[in-house]
Amino acid sequence: MIGRLSGILLEKNPPQVVLDVHGIGYELDVPMSTFYNLPANGEQVSLLTHFVVREDGQFLYGFASEPERFAFRQLLKISGVGARLALSVLSGLSVSDLAQVVARQEVGRLTKVPGIGTKTAERLLLELKGKLADALPASVAPADGARSDILNALLALGYNDREAAAAMKLLPDETTTSDGIRQALKLLSRV
Repeated sequence: MIGRLSGILLEKNPPQVVLDVHGIGYELDVPMSTFYNLPANGEQVSLLTHFVVREDGQFLYGFASEPERFAFRQLLKISGVGARLALSVLSGLSVSDLAQVVARQEVGRLTKVPGIGTKTAERLLLELKGKLADALPASVAPADGARSDILNALLALGYNDREAAAAMKLLPDETTTSDGIRQALKLLSRV
């Protein structure tokens, strides 16, 4: 089994990358969260991998972090979820966001991911309950009440997950809901 690849990044064509490892070019499919954090072509990169052998081919999937790979593997264990759908979930939500969605049982946030309907979202929430908390570092805890309210307000105002998460990172930890929404909107209006 191939667990990690380190080499020179040759090509980036979402969601696929080609990694040159001592003269062998490996094609890997990666979630967009990993893709956006890759260096420029020609630079050194190291990716954790998940190797799948099926009757119609062999496939490598790459991940920037262990929590991403762990979440991908947990998603694959769910009946009816294949690698493409698992990549789609991890491209639409970070691992910490996915863990929070599962903890809060937010069907609506999951159905925003392409390829996931209400029934699939409900099955994912049921199957993943309690399984993703171990994947997160201790510093990434589920959001407290005020931060959760701020995030939900930004999403309700039409900002996507990435924009809302970026604004949330810039807010002080001890922000009240009303101040946090106000500050986040100021930050988002500058973009």
